[in-house]
Amino acid sequence: MLNRVRSAVAHLVSSGGTSSQRSKSPDLPNATSAPPAAQETPKSPRGKPRIEVGGPQKTAEPPVSFSRPTFLQLSPGGLRRADDHIGRAVQSPPDTGRRLPWSTGYAEVINAGKSRHNEDQACCEVVYVESRKSITGVPREPGHNQGFCFYYWGLFDGHAGGGAAEMASRLLHRHIREQLKDLVDILQDPLPPPLCLPCSPRTPGVSKPSQLVSPQSGWSPQKEVTHDSLVVGAIESAFQLMDEQMARERRGHHVEGGCCALVVVYLLGKMYVANAGDSRAIIVRNGEIIPMSREFTPETERQRLQLLGFLKPELLGGEFTHLEFPRRVQPKELGQRMLYRDQNMTGWAYKKIELEDLRLPLVCGEGKKARVMATIGVTRGLGDHNLKVCSSTLPIKPFLSCFPEVRVYDLTQYEHCPDDVLVLGTDGLWDVTNDSEVAATVDRVLSSYEPNDPSRYTALAQALVLGARGIPRDRGWRLPNNKLGSGDDISVFVIPLGGPGSSYS
Repeated sequence: MLNRVRSAVAHLVSSGGTSSQRSKSPDLPNATSAPPAAQETPKSPRGKPRIEVGGPQKTAEPPVSFSRPTFLQLSPGGLRRADDHIGRAVQSPPDTGRRLPWSTGYAEVINAGKSRHNEDQACCEVVYVESRKSITGVPREPGHNQGFCFYYWGLFDGHAGGGAAEMASRLLHRHIREQLKDLVDILQDPLPPPLCLPCSPRTPGVSKPSQLVSPQSGWSPQKEVTHDSLVVGAIESAFQLMDEQMARERRGHHVEGGCCALVVVYLLGKMYVANAGDSRAIIVRNGEIIPMSREFTPETERQRLQLLGFLKPELLGGEFTHLEFPRRVQPKELGQRMLYRDQNMTGWAYKKIELEDLRLPLVCGEGKKARVMATIGVTRGLGDHNLKVCSSTLPIKPFLSCFPEVRVYDLTQYEHCPDDVLVLGTDGLWDVTNDSEVAATVDRVLSSYEPNDPSRYTALAQALVLGARGIPRDRGWRLPNNKLGSGDDISVFVIPLGGPGSSYS
């Protein structure tokens, strides 16, 4: 078994495959034929380019188990086109006047054959949170706020199957709603949050306040907790509960694999952007780029992974080392001094090579080829409870975190114009497109539409997806600079920061 894992590591480090494609799912056989020729895009009445999203079609049997976001309203024929790896038609909600909440734009396209179906999923909802019944038994005053709504967007990038992404797209916002129920009154109260919530009837075994031991002298004062931190905590708890539900139901509901999750919650004037994985979000505001997330990969989380391996060496199974070396250590180098770094180091130092250093590296590869235990290229997300090291029973889940990083953006602190947007994209977009290129596309597309044209944000999402997908040529999908386009699933949300009720939404 150890030899098989070593072979996998060697292939990973030395292979010359396309770096923009991450091994998440089994390859789709016989899906490498050249794509059809590109179609010309007609001009709209105002002379601006009209995005062609229909794409070439092919006759195929309906997929056995394949679903797309319900807001796409795809017919059976539309589902077949969405599942076409050769034509790769861009899909967007129909322009029927019934638009996504907040005038949101959305577009997606399937991969070029790396998995059987599109493993991305998406959700866009307006969710009402009703306050729990007063646990103190005191009736509410007339006119007292009973609840609030929050806007919700989610992108879920599945790997090793689409089950986890599909489940998260249906349920994660419900977990967030449940976590916010206790906070309805607190978040609408300008006073600081209470340290403890009362319970009634009194919990058995809990002493009355007068019987509690008073704090010792020198006890630190109460920490200040903000309303923002309560919302962040609710989102973090919801991610954890979603992951636990996947663990419980993974067999009965066929929740195979795992998924990265990028979620935005708009609540009481603020955007909360939560990311667990390698999807990303940026704000483009008056030409300025504001990152709202970062990628979580074996390289960006190297020290966290190494620390866990150092503290719990049993997780390494005697097969891996938590130390990092510039390359695999060879048996002939025993006793020599080689560059290394451990969980505490950002720089490099020399150490004497010992027998344990010949083990496989916990984090191997570089860039998009980096893997944890030579198996998975992301370190945060939902699911992956059955994931094992190749040809081994060693679990990888202990090294994968379900907790997102949450960043907060206060919309009330800036007067936004119609061209200010929040762009969410799965890694299929960011593998071949950088922040500056996205900002340039935002400026180019939105400037060609009237500010009050509600279709402008869908057109922008389509342009971003088409720009990352590329056009079909003899040697695959290519960008204008002739570099390879993204062969991954690509999903994009474009959220105008003006939001509902603004003069231009």
